[in-house]
Amino acid sequence: MSTSHVFGRDYRHIPQAPIGIIATPGGRELAESIDKELIKERLALLEEYPPYESFPGFLRDTFIIPSDNPRFQNGEGKAVIDLSVRGLDLFFITDIGNWGMKYNRNGETVSMAPDEHFQDLKRLVAAARGMGHRCNVIMPMLYESRQHRISGRESLDCAIALQELVNLGVNNIMTIDAHNAHVHNAIPYHGFENLHAAYQIIKKIINTVPDFRIGPDNLIVVSPDLGGMSRCRYFAEQLHTHLTGFYKLRDLSRVVDGKAPVLEHKFLGGSIAGRDAIVVDDMIASGGSVIEVAYKLKEAGVRNIYVACTFMLFTSGVEKFQKAYEDGVITRIFGTNATYTRPELLAAPWYTQVSISRLVSLYIDLFNRNESIAKLLDNSAKIGKLLENHNLHA
Repeated sequence: MSTSHVFGRDYRHIPQAPIGIIATPGGRELAESIDKELIKERLALLEEYPPYESFPGFLRDTFIIPSDNPRFQNGEGKAVIDLSVRGLDLFFITDIGNWGMKYNRNGETVSMAPDEHFQDLKRLVAAARGMGHRCNVIMPMLYESRQHRISGRESLDCAIALQELVNLGVNNIMTIDAHNAHVHNAIPYHGFENLHAAYQIIKKIINTVPDFRIGPDNLIVVSPDLGGMSRCRYFAEQLHTHLTGFYKLRDLSRVVDGKAPVLEHKFLGGSIAGRDAIVVDDMIASGGSVIEVAYKLKEAGVRNIYVACTFMLFTSGVEKFQKAYEDGVITRIFGTNATYTRPELLAAPWYTQVSISRLVSLYIDLFNRNESIAKLLDNSAKIGKLLENHNLHA
């Protein structure tokens, strides 16, 4: 099926300006993957609508503009853009979770923290000096998204970061599965798009699990906490099955690492024996909650347990998950390339990576041509078609 039929494209929309992609060092691998998908998309568009060829820069060998973020020995840095960006529709791409990036500071090799990636992004935006036609930021993992609301006398870091970007001249910000999309309220007069990877994850599950069955008699969708219920509800509705979850019982009398420690994950549902389960979350950090939830589900008689997550941080390594796999508790984990993935995780037999590169490339193309991105925000029709085809061949 042609791309135009899938997205209902209107070729009367014309590109705003030639596209220029500028990546921070931590976002280069992701940017290169997106660039390849964008080139494929533009080639397909030219076949369907040859007049696009008359627009300068509509298709190039690469849309990436060479740049660098060198650092001094004390850790300070700067940004350098090596080509003119005058008049380009600029898309700055960063991965603030890429701790695999390292640099030398005071004679020691250190891993880059989110703060440093965000600073690199601001430096590149500043180096562009407002010469582009538009300035857009693509930040799949939203910086400080876990600090999205105030509790007591503390900072509201995500809101501050968004305001910093628009004050530097950023017009639009795109992210994926924001922890709380209400942070858009911090910049109400600027564009903020929160895309979701549900379609990409469900498609990968169907293509990976040979006997995957949907429906309330075969499958349940599980939220590891109450905060993720809305995200899980979407999966449950699309997969035509029931939603259940866990409640985090916390010790409110003390604070450890900035929050009240979890005493127990209490299950809120009824009998689930004999079914498969998909545990859906936006982020796995240490993974302790997901592991505990998985073992409780197995004790309740769940057959196969799949974990679907957008950001696979694995801050404490993969050992606990390897053990859960060897114990027959977790069947498979699906995570996206929206942020850096540990090499040992990519090599694990129980892990499957889901690419969001095409999703982002479609956003760039549609946004550049002033087309609606509504069907990227809600993939219900595409998921429905996917499941319909799956059921026909099941």
